[in-house]
Amino acid sequence: MTSVFNSLELGRLTLQNRIVMAPLTRSRAGRNGVPTQLHETYYSQRASFGLVVTEGVFPTVTRRAFPGQTGIDTPEQIAGWRRVADAVHEAGGRIFMQVMNAGRLSHASLQEGTQPVAPSAVASGTAVRDFESRKDCPVPRALDTDELPGIIDEFRHAARNAIDAGMDGVEIHGANGYLLHEFLSPNSNLREDAYGGSPEKRFRLVEEIVRAVADEIGADRVGIRLSPQNNIQGIEEVDAADVVATYGGLLDATADLGLAYVSFMHAEPAGEVMTDLIGRARANGRTRVILNHGFGHLTDREAAERLVQHGDAAVVGRLAISNPDLVRRWKEGLPVTAPDESTFYTGGEKGYTDYPVYTAETHA
Repeated sequence: MTSVFNSLELGRLTLQNRIVMAPLTRSRAGRNGVPTQLHETYYSQRASFGLVVTEGVFPTVTRRAFPGQTGIDTPEQIAGWRRVADAVHEAGGRIFMQVMNAGRLSHASLQEGTQPVAPSAVASGTAVRDFESRKDCPVPRALDTDELPGIIDEFRHAARNAIDAGMDGVEIHGANGYLLHEFLSPNSNLREDAYGGSPEKRFRLVEEIVRAVADEIGADRVGIRLSPQNNIQGIEEVDAADVVATYGGLLDATADLGLAYVSFMHAEPAGEVMTDLIGRARANGRTRVILNHGFGHLTDREAAERLVQHGDAAVVGRLAISNPDLVRRWKEGLPVTAPDESTFYTGGEKGYTDYPVYTAETHA
């Protein structure tokens, strides 16, 4: 039986194990979006994970989702990520960068005065924290059809910058209510042009972005994160048939590329919908499936082992925060440290780089 400790061929990489560090919002950058020494330490501490996936990174500041988010646009941001990638590689790890567009889950105060954009002028009904306080997300501006090639080029450019910064690959963020998920979902995409109105039209932009990024850096260095039926942050995907038509259609349409992986967030990876989608993602014989239970779930070793029976690797979030040496702890049956949620987004090293590795003395 496959274990989380088995190696895995993923794209052009061989992962030393099947434990993947989830992309985690930590809000540790300054307003300039440049990664710091803290980022170098944080990610390299976790290099023993089979694959590290970075926090969501904006392709340009007008797509920023939250304060403290890093970017991959300016020379300073690229240089900062180069130092992170070098640190992870020196520690023996592999690292992908997640690239995201905030869509409607933002505020003009986060995007240098620019109104957030979305497929349609429909507010999320949620709130976001900017540099000063928590604010309601505004009604976004609906993107014109002739603006969409620019959105595609932003992802392409970000992917090129990520590879130039030394990343092993790029994960496209198509989940959790941000722009690409907004295009996929029928309650946030009310368009009547070629990018809305049917499952095939709703996934068209995502397909075009995936193809553009794959063309730029090679499909075997591209992953995508999807969260079908993850009804959070204003998204409602309640029709199972529509979910299968949308996400299954996207997977079928991009199968010829042979992406490195598809990362699914879903509370029931063994459910009927996910069994169908996992099968489609793997149908080309090259693309791997990595699985995550989603928000609010603490993935322990037993849960991770179950996930690799349905997919190829398990994505771990909260325990990756508080256990930089989680792979060793699970392998040796050592106790794990619970994360301190009060420090998730506070900035600074507390709750970020100061979690210790296991020693008998620190856990006496």
